[in-house]
Amino acid sequence: MTTEALKMPAVAQRQGRSELMQQRVRAARWFLLPMMIALAVVAGWPLARSIYFSFTDVKLNNLYGAEWVGFANYLQIRTLESGRTIYRGVLADPDWWNAVWNTVRFAFWSVLWETILGMIVALVLNAEFRGRGIVRAAILIPWAIPTIVSARMWSWMLNDQFGILNDLGMRLGLLAAPVAWTASPDTAMTAVLVVDIWKTTPFMALLILAGLQMIPKDIYEAANIDGVHPIKQFFRITLPLVRPALMVAIIFRVLDALRIFDLIYVLTPNSAATKTMSVLAQENLFQFDNFAEGSTQSTLLFLLIALFTIIYIWLGKVNFDGGAR
Repeated sequence: MTTEALKMPAVAQRQGRSELMQQRVRAARWFLLPMMIALAVVAGWPLARSIYFSFTDVKLNNLYGAEWVGFANYLQIRTLESGRTIYRGVLADPDWWNAVWNTVRFAFWSVLWETILGMIVALVLNAEFRGRGIVRAAILIPWAIPTIVSARMWSWMLNDQFGILNDLGMRLGLLAAPVAWTASPDTAMTAVLVVDIWKTTPFMALLILAGLQMIPKDIYEAANIDGVHPIKQFFRITLPLVRPALMVAIIFRVLDALRIFDLIYVLTPNSAATKTMSVLAQENLFQFDNFAEGSTQSTLLFLLIALFTIIYIWLGKVNFDGGAR
């Protein structure tokens, strides 16, 4: 038998696997097509309209009579008769930059503490103990409660006149007088962060726990036999192996935190100390009838989220692959 005859079955197998893979790819595309169409109608079209409105002078009561103004809503430069140059538009608005700072600050601290606490909770839930199933179900209760309900519940608990937290603080001697947690500019952001961390830490713990469940137990058994300290096991075994799940959890939470609206809208309405980009955009869109300016702010928020996502995914590839692709 010739060498070419021996190679033919192997070549045929490779061709068969290649055709099977192509069939699977085509089938996957057909299965994804309805979802992509629905996503384009539900999300893509409103996003495109919002971006278009940001380049017009549209009003809420006249959506179809808008005129094109270019980048005037973003940054409009005017020279007065006196020769003085003034800058107008969203990018020159101090309220906008205050909202950007509040949004970034909220996202950073909330995701940081939710990641740390979520990792601790996930490690506890990953251990074997009696009643673990009940504890796993109970830990998800804060996350399962709707955000509006949580915000309203915490607003009563944080009330300076009849809130339970002020009452406990004064009974224990921790507070000399009731504190208006959500009304004071010094404590409003802290109050919002506490509520968000309480609510969303179980979500982080759930995603991290899923990653911990995928780590083989044989690795820990071998490490225990070799006498590796549990802290070293965490940093050299657990953390590197759970990193993919941790990255997914972080990016999900950052995207949610950057567009936070309902919690702040209910807990601290009209507070400049906690007003985020989403809240500011909503006010201009529907309360102040500055629809063009609100669309501009919504577009800038979308660009910020898209930029963070691209950078985060790129850094993740560099970290895992050892270099940029």
